[in-house]
Amino acid sequence: MVDWLTMTIQMVSLAMAGWCLVSTFRDRPMVVPHLVGMGVLWLLVLGQVGASVAAMVGGDRPAETAMYVSYLATVALLPPACAVWGFMERSKWGPAVIAFACLILPVLFVRLEQLWSPVA
Repeated sequence: MVDWLTMTIQMVSLAMAGWCLVSTFRDRPMVVPHLVGMGVLWLLVLGQVGASVAAMVGGDRPAETAMYVSYLATVALLPPACAVWGFMERSKWGPAVIAFACLILPVLFVRLEQLWSPVA
């Protein structure tokens, strides 16, 4: 895993969560800039997924490969799935769905780092 990319994803994700929570509290629906933000976040996540897959193909694998790959698939699918769900919900709860996903994403990346480099 690329450490600086993981940290960037976590910071962008938390910033998106804060922005979407403000929209939720202001009773605003999800708008196109929210989708653009989720698109940027998803591109960062796909970069990390690609780097992880390249490292695994190169021979550097975590001890629990199946678990790692399942978490990797989850982080790759979470942003677009929640963006679609949030955009379909045309009330104030659309941004709340995005905020929830953006709060879960950093936790998933912490778990990916734990699986990649377990403490002995």
